[in-house]
Amino acid sequence: MSAPGTGHPYFDRLIGLARESGPVTVALAHPCDAHALESALDASRLGLIQPILVGPRARIEQAAAAAALDISALPLVDTPHSHASAARAVEIVREGGAQALMKGSLHTDELMGAVVSATTGLRTARRLSHCFVMDIPGHGEPLIITDAAVNIVPALADKVDIVQNAIDLAHILGFGEARVAILAAVETVNPKMPATLDAAALCKMADRGQITGGILDGPLAMDNAIDPEAAAIKHLVSPVAGRANVLVAPDLEAGNMLAKSLTFMAGAGAAGIVLGARVPLILTSRADSVAARLASCAVAVLVARRKLAEPKILGG
Repeated sequence: MSAPGTGHPYFDRLIGLARESGPVTVALAHPCDAHALESALDASRLGLIQPILVGPRARIEQAAAAAALDISALPLVDTPHSHASAARAVEIVREGGAQALMKGSLHTDELMGAVVSATTGLRTARRLSHCFVMDIPGHGEPLIITDAAVNIVPALADKVDIVQNAIDLAHILGFGEARVAILAAVETVNPKMPATLDAAALCKMADRGQITGGILDGPLAMDNAIDPEAAAIKHLVSPVAGRANVLVAPDLEAGNMLAKSLTFMAGAGAAGIVLGARVPLILTSRADSVAARLASCAVAVLVARRKLAEPKILGG
């Protein structure tokens, strides 16, 4: 199948890179509606993933039949209900049967509960966080926005991992230089605004090597984070101000509103991925475009391939 013209040039390049690397096996948890099944089939036909359907066989087959979707070529692991689907999909990953995990039609909390289980989950020493990879019309390069889906009100220690996850993703996606803006409403430190204090602390932690691989600046307001003229007016001189390609929101609400505003008002494409677990997690939404679903799978493929290439620690 030829690569689609998604209307988002960066997404097209991303999908092309992922196809070149070859498909990875993905455990799809509880795909009991047409949206989840279509996402898996589209990505499978394009050569991005090899999905394993994990959920109640009768419900999955009924959903496929109702939408006239042919899932006969896909392996299907039967489970009684959504919680069991999440647990079994995670178990397949732990057993080495899949290199990524994908959300079907169950609640995100159900899947994440199985992922973060201390005894049977996929946790690592790194905190889980979500990244949107944004392809924005008229903007010369892609943006990463974090965290817009997992950490509701992250503390400073959480933000360290959120920033590091985003920097690591930027390198996997070939950004070259991760220029990280720690966002707030203003670009000065104000003791009455905790987001500005966190921003200053994160920048100093990067100076001390506690966050690596990126150039941090903050606090920065949205305008002077991405617009060179706005940064110049405020006399902000740094490699990041006006040129950021990673935006770190102060909390989930701010990050979610920023990403969705760009998507629904500026025509941006948003590919979502959860990082920090043993494997990447694909969290698609019913409102996602086909381009966003495919790009999300492509990001997961590239992250999974990098993890597979990392040297394994004996006994780890």
